[in-house]
Amino acid sequence: MSDTENRKEYAETAGEEKSRQDASGECRDSEKQPAAGAGAETTAEDAESGNGAPDDDQQETAEGSPEGKLKGADKKRLKRAEAELEATSKKLAAAETALAEEKDKYLRMLAEYDNFRRRTAKEKEGLYTDAYADAVKDILPIIDNLERAAASITAEEAESGMAKGVNLTLKSARDALSKLGVTEVETKTFDASMHNAIAHIDDDSRGEGEIVEVFQKGYAKGNRIIRYAMVKVAN
Repeated sequence: MSDTENRKEYAETAGEEKSRQDASGECRDSEKQPAAGAGAETTAEDAESGNGAPDDDQQETAEGSPEGKLKGADKKRLKRAEAELEATSKKLAAAETALAEEKDKYLRMLAEYDNFRRRTAKEKEGLYTDAYADAVKDILPIIDNLERAAASITAEEAESGMAKGVNLTLKSARDALSKLGVTEVETKTFDASMHNAIAHIDDDSRGEGEIVEVFQKGYAKGNRIIRYAMVKVAN
């Protein structure tokens, strides 16, 4: 074989080898292209997710920033306001307690004054009644004497001037007692609260405790006995 033929055969062999290498390279490039596309999609998704929510480091940084927490001056003002509120609440509670105590004192004083007023009025009335009863009691013996004088007048003396004068004087005295509210004590049945029994008799024709004789009339003003009646009681 000549040199020319050898060179021609070598050239053909080299060309075929290069063609095979080029074809193999194209296959490898085609296999790498889908992986590269997937990598691009992943990068896009990561970018989208990164834009939607910050990571933990970014969140901690946001919470630690001045916008996420109260500043030192704000905390001091808040604590001062809370302390002032607590002090005001204590003062209000103390004021309410003091008001309740003063109200209780006022009600007690009002009740004591009302009791004092009633007691004073009762004592005043009692003093007046006592003085009134003492004055009337001193007049009663005069009326007793006038009644005895009128009882001793006989029928013949009834038209005399002296008898008429005694009766008129006795009537005037009785009218005066009536105007003063003084009345005679009833003397039908013995009552220890109104009568003073100075004599007793046994008489089957009389009822038990029946008053059979009055030695001295008794007088009263309302429920107050001015003078007890002196009586004789049967059985």
